[in-house]
This record gives sequence, C-alpha cells and structure tokens, in this order.
Amino acid sequence: MIVAVSKQQSSVRIAEAFRAGQLHFGESYAQEAIEKMDALRSLDITWHFIGSVQTNKTRLIAERFQWVHTVDRARIAARLNDQRPHFAPPLNVLIQVNQAGEERKGGVAESEVAALAREIAGLPRLKLRGLMTIPPRSDSAGAQHWFRQLAEVRDRLVRDAFDIDTLSMGMSADFEEAIAAGANCVRIGTAIFGERG
Repeated sequence: MIVAVSKQQSSVRIAEAFRAGQLHFGESYAQEAIEKMDALRSLDITWHFIGSVQTNKTRLIAERFQWVHTVDRARIAARLNDQRPHFAPPLNVLIQVNQAGEERKGGVAESEVAALAREIAGLPRLKLRGLMTIPPRSDSAGAQHWFRQLAEVRDRLVRDAFDIDTLSMGMSADFEEAIAAGANCVRIGTAIFGERG
C-alpha cells in the first residue's frame, strides 16, 4: 500500500493523484485534513492520519479517518475507541514505535509494544493492524537496520497470536530499503507531489 503524504497539498493536487490511481492519502493535521475531506467527499479516498495525535483532536480523527498510524498511548487508543462512531467500521490503527528513544519523536519503546497491543486488542472500535516507525535521520547503522528490527518486533507479536498484517515504514528517501526489510505500507510525499513550497 502506498500512502501519498498530502499534508500542505491542495485538494486539486490530491484529486489529480486520485484520478491517476492513488487511493490512500496521509495527513498530519486534523483540521487541514477535514477541509480537504469535505472538498473531496465525492471521491472514494481512504484517509490515513500520520501525524502526532493530540488529545483534543481525537474525536475528529476517530470520526473522519479510516487509519491512524501514530497510536503510542493507551489513553489515546481509548479516546479513539470511545469516539469512533458505532455506524462506522472499526478504526484501523498502528502502534508507532520510537526505536531509538528520540525525545522529539512520538512512539513507544520496543519493550512497550506488546503491552500497548494488548490494550488496543481489548477495544472493540479499534482494529490493530500493525506497527509504524520513522527511523533516526542520521544514524551510522542506516535505516535498513531499524526497518529489520521493527520487522522482528512484528514477528514476535504474530508469534504471540496478535492478528496483524501491516508494517508502515519507509518514505520517499528510503522506501526501497523499507520494502526490502518487509514494509507493506510506505508513506510517500516528495516522490509523488514534489518538494513542498
């Protein structure tokens, strides 16, 4: 699955990409995304929330998105579950993993993934689909190291009987490495829309 990162892109450009065959779009800011959703409501787009989930935005996200890639706290998961409309299918969620413990980046440590997965599994309006990561930008080990490591975390969850199927990792600069390591969801912005600004 290719998620076109459409934050700061116009509704016109998103519609062009959709007509060219792109079905999945990722947004980082809930309010900006809602305006685009309203403008593009006639198109059968699947919307992914890929930004940091703020507590005061969980209702908008739960009501309007089909996927959330950045769940990193049980409290956020519970709010998304409680605010997901009962007429909608369960919200597809991914646990964001902060593999290198970077302070400015969201996500749980690898050691905390299983506990959060158990919490999410008990929430009926959410469907745990897998894991997401953004590897450190400058790291001598390279992105491939982090991608392989996340695939191992996924494998451990599967062995523990979690029914998950998605590894969201890799962006325009490193998606080939991510796919080689097992990614089946990549988040591509620049390679689709060009440089912003």
